[in-house]
Amino acid sequence: MDRKTFTVLAGVVFAIVALLHLLRIYMAWPVVIGDWTVPMWVSWIALVVAGGLSYFGLSLSQRRQ
Repeated sequence: MDRKTFTVLAGVVFAIVALLHLLRIYMAWPVVIGDWTVPMWVSWIALVVAGGLSYFGLSLSQRRQ
């Protein structure tokens, strides 16, 4: 796998993760891990992080080498 393919794939995966967090926020889906209910603010942070990683991955794939 070359660098461009990897960065596109990583960018798409992070975009999907960001969209799932956005869906969780919009639909107010609860997430429970064991006894712990994950607060909604965790999805806000994950949305920003995953969205940023997606942006950087996809923009990096557009650079020429």
